[in-house]
Amino acid sequence: MGEIRRTETDSGSRSSSFSILQDDQEGFSPTSSNALVLVQNAPIVSSYNERIRPMLDAIDKLRNLMVMDEGIQLPTIVVVGDQSSGKSSVLESLAGISLPRGQGICTRVPLVMRLQHHSDPEPELSLEYNGRVEHTDEDNISEDIVNATNLIAGDSKGISDTPLTLLVKKNGVPDLTMVDLPGITRVPVRGQPENIYDQIKDIIMKYIKPEESIILNVLSASADFSTCESISMSRSVDKTGERTLAVVTKVDMAPEGLLEKVTADDVHIGLGYVCVRNRIRDETYQEARAIADRLFETDPFLSKIDKSMVGIQVLADKLVQIQAASIARNLPDIVKKINDKLNSYLSELNKMPKKLSSVAEAMTAVTQIIGTSKESLKKILVRGEFDEFPDDKHMHCTARLVQMLNKCSDQLHECNESDNKSNFLLEEIAILEEAKGINLPNFVPRNAFLIVLQGKVKGISSIPIGFVEQVWSYIEDVVLSVLMRNTENYYHVQLSARRAGHNLIKKKKERSINWMTEIVEMEKITDYTCNPEYLSEWHRLMTEQETFIQKVLRDAEININVKGIGMVEVGGLRKYTHVLLSQAFDLKMRMTAYWNIVLRRLIDIMGLHLQLSVSNLVNKDLEMEIMNELLGPNHGGGIERMLEEPSSMAVKRQKLIKSIKKLKESKEVVCKIMDDRFSYADYLV
Repeated sequence: MGEIRRTETDSGSRSSSFSILQDDQEGFSPTSSNALVLVQNAPIVSSYNERIRPMLDAIDKLRNLMVMDEGIQLPTIVVVGDQSSGKSSVLESLAGISLPRGQGICTRVPLVMRLQHHSDPEPELSLEYNGRVEHTDEDNISEDIVNATNLIAGDSKGISDTPLTLLVKKNGVPDLTMVDLPGITRVPVRGQPENIYDQIKDIIMKYIKPEESIILNVLSASADFSTCESISMSRSVDKTGERTLAVVTKVDMAPEGLLEKVTADDVHIGLGYVCVRNRIRDETYQEARAIADRLFETDPFLSKIDKSMVGIQVLADKLVQIQAASIARNLPDIVKKINDKLNSYLSELNKMPKKLSSVAEAMTAVTQIIGTSKESLKKILVRGEFDEFPDDKHMHCTARLVQMLNKCSDQLHECNESDNKSNFLLEEIAILEEAKGINLPNFVPRNAFLIVLQGKVKGISSIPIGFVEQVWSYIEDVVLSVLMRNTENYYHVQLSARRAGHNLIKKKKERSINWMTEIVEMEKITDYTCNPEYLSEWHRLMTEQETFIQKVLRDAEININVKGIGMVEVGGLRKYTHVLLSQAFDLKMRMTAYWNIVLRRLIDIMGLHLQLSVSNLVNKDLEMEIMNELLGPNHGGGIERMLEEPSSMAVKRQKLIKSIKKLKESKEVVCKIMDDRFSYADYLV
């Protein structure tokens, strides 16, 4: 009869790995009555450990600093699998400790397992969560994990994405950091939310989506790999499988056909497969490894699988090697991202206004804000410079104002009142007949000219007023935009600046409308210009007067081309006398020559008034209005209120300071590891 025999290592400490000697070499069954002889083997610790420990420690320190909260992803081995796929058993075998087991979801929070080999035969175990550290031991670790999980996720069967860190310092374990995630289940049990699957999926996707993550996909040998939820999720983010390693568990329960499944690789596992036998019932870890070794040697199906694809030792070596390669590959990029984020946050913090401590400091800040705003407005509204807003054409103000003025000019020249062709001379004849008096017949009555003029001016009066309203609405938008940008860090000043800008533009608009209304009225009541173009244009247009009248009275033509006017219809004019047609033609040409003067005068005046108003606004009115708002009786106290930093600003400042502190500490960690000048190429797979 055989016997169980344990041997000591050279150092005197018990190892955690055994080989099996068996009396009967014909077949093997873990439950047979054949006696087993367990001989202690080398520990699971990998030869890579001493070289990668500094890098792994650096990544773990970054993880503890929660640098991932700053958007910097870390190389992470993420353990996923369907419920009851054997995830816990695999992790137990790697760590040599017992994890919670039972029906339903055993892992309800992300469990960050940090395994560290150390020479002390006495293990050191601790749990870290919610800012606390609790020491434990191998006998109580399972219960302590359950208790910590309950504190994080509640006593029911729900889950949480708040991580729980398990630190295992133990002789013989491989240097690994893994994140074990809840097993995937579609059907909620009593005490679980109806959307448990969606919650689990969200957590898993959060961890496996980053390109830096290595996916350790745990599959049961009896399962159809192509239908496993964990495979579906991993393939959705890693289509080629280049960062996915599969662990096939429970091989003793379904050995037949396993070789074909792992060699055919129908589900694209780029990093390969490792087949393992789970520890069952009361087996020790040493006994379980010994049984597994013998199983892969003697089972008629499992023995055909290449030895580079079986056993916990192979899995440990692969994980350590893959982890080292991932860290070496990603570390330079992590260093760059930390530096970029740190510089960005420092720049953002420096741009924030310093917290004001006195009224004098507040007044200085207000003076700087007003000065900056005035200079910006001078550049965009007066000088036509737009270097502050190169891509925002809305803020290229002088160009936009010219566009508005040109549009107004086009409207004036294209409106009905400026149309000289339609009803040619008919309006003038009607007015002349009503304005005639006892006087010489060859004079155009001045009142007839004024009647025509007043009608035309009245018809266009809404166009200049509309232009004024449009212009000041645009200027208000620009002014407020500049003020809001320059006062964004001072809430109370921003409120006063907004009120000041709105009130000032309102007054400016009212003043311009009143002034433009007065200009329009002036054009109505009198006909005057000293512009010599009026007479010269009138003389030019009158040169065809007699020719035109003769054609109307003698020819049968319906349309006649009139110099300076164009083709006009004259059929309705033949019934009038030569004298009346002569007066009407004269009146028409006088009005045509003068109307051009009126329109140009309106455009010129509007442009000049606009320039003066904008100049006054920028150079003196705006500053005075803002100071009145800050210091005046209605909304005074704005200067003193500047000393009260808004809560949003205080929160932003504290968040930046916290992030900068975190990133500086992270920079120290990565700089140290980079200075050690490891040859990362040695670790690449």
